[in-house]
Amino acid sequence: MPNAPQLRTVEDLIRHGASQFSMADVWFGHGTDNAVDEAAELVFFGAGLSHEDAPKVYARELSSRQREEVLQLFERRIRERVPVAYLTHRMWFAGHEFYVDERVLVPRSPIAELIEAGFEPWIDADRIRSVLDIGTGSGCIAIAAALALPQAQVDAADISDDALAVTKINIERHHVVDRVRAVRSDVFDGVAGRRYDVIVTNPPYVGSEELAGLPDEYQREPRLGLYGGDDGLDIVRRILAQAVDHLEPHGILIAEVGNSEHALVDAFPRVPFTWLEFERGGGGVFLLTADQLKPLSQRR
Repeated sequence: MPNAPQLRTVEDLIRHGASQFSMADVWFGHGTDNAVDEAAELVFFGAGLSHEDAPKVYARELSSRQREEVLQLFERRIRERVPVAYLTHRMWFAGHEFYVDERVLVPRSPIAELIEAGFEPWIDADRIRSVLDIGTGSGCIAIAAALALPQAQVDAADISDDALAVTKINIERHHVVDRVRAVRSDVFDGVAGRRYDVIVTNPPYVGSEELAGLPDEYQREPRLGLYGGDDGLDIVRRILAQAVDHLEPHGILIAEVGNSEHALVDAFPRVPFTWLEFERGGGGVFLLTADQLKPLSQRR
């Protein structure tokens, strides 16, 4: 991808990148849904600019070094099919910036909207003193919950030591060391005896058939964070069976299952899942109360 002399301004490079991405048929779905936004993130990152300065910097002429840096990022995005967040090592979630790399999934859950609302109206935010995030990855859900609920203690649980290393980076960056604890845990194994007001999880839920058909960009993410068994529900079943033992009587479970929603309903036809809707899009997220989970615990 040559350093073309006509590509001088921020806007020139964004347009060029968007055109290249469209022609190369790259996949969007790790934070952006279009070529222009994807290109803009790489231009602003490569040129050392802040998104807060847009649109006044669009006409700014970049140095040859800045242009070369941006063009190299474009080339890697196309040639290696690397999600943008892995190139920039940053991603925004619930209004906060998080460090990410190939050890964790790229944050993109609609659960962000629930966190921003303090999980209301489903539970009184003022009553929330304890939160558990299962499969925390980068720690974005756990840390965002702690920032939205300053009175709450949060456990950020994951089975992956690599993921927890990234979690700890973000805990320190957001100055919540005193309220967010990174815990090595296989679902609930590492939090025995603990109960929470809210259990929230974006667990592995991709089934075998769906995994095989995912675009190359998803193959860059850790399989451990995606694959949920043949029907995608291996981890979800364990969470449903054990969650009530770790919830306060008024507590709630919120879980994202994505495209495995229909498989879950078929597997548990009598469970009264509440499927949540989101203003900014997304779906496949259900809510159950502690009382609604009791029959599932008895099936073990």
